[in-house]
Amino acid sequence: MKETIKQQNLKEEFYTSEKCYVTELSNTPDDSDVSIARARVEPGVTTRWHRLKGTYERYFIISGIGLVEVGKLPPQEVTAGNIVLIPPMCRQRVTNIGTEDLVFFAICSPRFSQDVYEDIDDAAKKEEV
Repeated sequence: MKETIKQQNLKEEFYTSEKCYVTELSNTPDDSDVSIARARVEPGVTTRWHRLKGTYERYFIISGIGLVEVGKLPPQEVTAGNIVLIPPMCRQRVTNIGTEDLVFFAICSPRFSQDVYEDIDDAAKKEEV
């Protein structure tokens, strides 16, 4: 990795099948230890149940109000300043329960790559029944 100062560019935001918007802030092969993304969930939206293989994830809530479901913990409300720690293979999803966008940083180590993402929404729904 080389010394660099990067600027956030929200024009690079994209919509994911997880039902949230993501802007990759720092995710490159030359900095494989960590990635940082900005995630945005619109009011009333619940992301899909998913987990990451071999990757630790942390949510740092920037703004909005969410209901986070992680592993076997009971659902918990999160707001600006809260940090959610998610170990590898731990099921997770978040619901925006507020009236404004829920915005958080998703910090992954090692860095996020699409091949570590596992959608388990259908399987989780069957478990809930």
